Amino acid sequence: MRISLFAVAAALGAPLPVYAGDLDTTSPEMIVVTAPRLTAVDDRKQADEELVSGPDAAAFLARQPGMDLVSNGQLSGQVQMRGLFGERILLRINGQRFATGGPNAMDPAMHYAPMPLLDRFEIARGISPVRDGPGLGGGINAVLKQIGFGDAGPLAPHVDLASQYRTVDQGTALGGLVGLSNDWLRIGATASREQGDDGRFPGGRIAATSYNRAVYGIHAGVRVGSGEVSIEYRRQNTGRSGNPPFAMDIVYFHTDFVQMGFTGTLAPTIELRARASYTAVDHRMNNYSLRPAPATAAHRQSDTYADTMTADAALRFGTATRHVQIGIDAEIIDKGYMLYDPLQPAFFIHPLDGATTQRIGAFVEWRTALGPIEAEAGIRLDNHRASTGDPRFGPGVPVGPVNLARSFSQLDRRWSASSADIALRLWSEQDDWTPRLTLARKTRVPSLIERFSWLPTEASGGLADGNIYVGDVNLKPETAWVAEIGTDWATNGFYARPVVFYRRIDNFIQGVPYDSTPGLINTPVEMVASASGDSTPLRFANTDATLYGFDIAFGAHIVGPLRFDGMFSHVRGKRRDIKDNLYRMAPDNGRISVSWVDDSWSVSGEAEWVSTQRKTSATNGEAATASHLLVHAHARWSPTPNLRLDVGIENIFNRAYVDHLAGYNRIAGSDVGIGERLPGLGRSAFLKVSWAV
Repeated sequence: MRISLFAVAAALGAPLPVYAGDLDTTSPEMIVVTAPRLTAVDDRKQADEELVSGPDAAAFLARQPGMDLVSNGQLSGQVQMRGLFGERILLRINGQRFATGGPNAMDPAMHYAPMPLLDRFEIARGISPVRDGPGLGGGINAVLKQIGFGDAGPLAPHVDLASQYRTVDQGTALGGLVGLSNDWLRIGATASREQGDDGRFPGGRIAATSYNRAVYGIHAGVRVGSGEVSIEYRRQNTGRSGNPPFAMDIVYFHTDFVQMGFTGTLAPTIELRARASYTAVDHRMNNYSLRPAPATAAHRQSDTYADTMTADAALRFGTATRHVQIGIDAEIIDKGYMLYDPLQPAFFIHPLDGATTQRIGAFVEWRTALGPIEAEAGIRLDNHRASTGDPRFGPGVPVGPVNLARSFSQLDRRWSASSADIALRLWSEQDDWTPRLTLARKTRVPSLIERFSWLPTEASGGLADGNIYVGDVNLKPETAWVAEIGTDWATNGFYARPVVFYRRIDNFIQGVPYDSTPGLINTPVEMVASASGDSTPLRFANTDATLYGFDIAFGAHIVGPLRFDGMFSHVRGKRRDIKDNLYRMAPDNGRISVSWVDDSWSVSGEAEWVSTQRKTSATNGEAATASHLLVHAHARWSPTPNLRLDVGIENIFNRAYVDHLAGYNRIAGSDVGIGERLPGLGRSAFLKVSWAV
């Protein structure tokens, strides 16, 4: 069933304000990364400015230490954070949690953060705070542009516009923000449009990499006493966009976001935050609109939906640096998808039908000091429930899938469990350095796809390894034991931010051979999978894993306005139950840039290095990749305080390379062979113009 927007509105009652996030600017674990802008971020922590020319916000994030891009399409990139990606990372847009619509995560969270509307990222390094919700790894909140409150008096206008063009795919982007505000009212409208053709590489054209996305929305806020009430609505329409690592491409995503909330002071040392949100995703994908059509009998299309309703409230007793915070939150997700042949009405099947999850949780956080050591300790408890309906199918479905559907309908398709997350952060701010220690126990419950996928398909949450998967109703939640130690050091114009981390994950969910005789087709699941082209399907199962590594950001002023900056990342992911590596682990990589930064202009050159990756997953059939070195250049000029021009060239020497975290090509008629690793883009020049008043 679908969650009704009208039912949500009735349940929530009067509008409450949206707030972008609970960024704790007093914690060294929280950093802010801004998009190129004409005004400064009002934030006490370091705000690093980055620039990328592509449409994918995940690529923007991938420039940070310990982070990388899992590329499944120009609009479908996933963020990898110290070896974890997908639902293991707590990802939000304007503080809003929601389920993606595609069973293969063609719309991961950053799909909904268009670059022309992006204001900043709030990144929780290492682990996400328990106040933000459950999550196995770190946390990222993408904050989109909004009108802020202004000065007393009449409403004053505000405009923030940006446009961009890049050559490698003839990509264009245009968007921005307009609005009015004074000291008690703010109201604004946002819109953006991005589109691009197939990308180019030194060997020719990468077929089915075109993209099309449009976003529009409104937001408003009113100051009431010592608090703020606000609301926002946003609509995103993604058009035909390619996904060459998948069996299908995006036909459309039609997604609505509504968020309301309140934040205010009830007493001098008591603060209340409350919000509620609703997200509705409608999605279609097929295997013939953007790629060469298969034989008539092999035409496939899939319609999917995902509705998410959330609510949370928190009370903070004390000050920003000495307090106790308590809160509750709840989440309801309703998902499903239908696979069918548009040329044969009798052939349709529902691999996931009316699948729902319900979660209710509570947390307590304590912020205090132990002499010179600052401390933040938190615990959260969550109760989870999941269920799915009986499989439905048409009269034209072959007997193999029909028998699997009937067998699945006899299983207990209801599940419930409780989870506990515990986090402790310690740090001490010395004169020029801040040592940090983080210890945590974090959990993640299996996704609906991992638990309830009874039909062998390539639906895997975006793994894009070419394998066919089935789920397991008996999966257990993952439990991670986390330890991190690092320091922030800044002295005499030099800074460094090294971190060493270790994660031991029990019950890590990973695809394993369906049975003990892979390749021997002796079960109904293997028979159906073999008919779909994979005689060795994988089954989601609980395994054991370890991830460890280190990363560092560093830089220094050389002389005058000349400076250099760099970063390096290393992560290792291994199975503990067998001798194998985890799939899609980022190879060692680093960047070094040299910049001349003046008041109104800057110019920089950057070298990006990625190592060979031979530590690959045999279970997933992962291929090794070679190292590569790329060189980029960028310049900025602000002729007036309101106008900014950015120009640059990426991959200056048009180097041919493959990205280890990209998938394998599934498109015929491309200049990339079927089954080959997708290459990186070739030389690309770009121009961006920004104007704000």
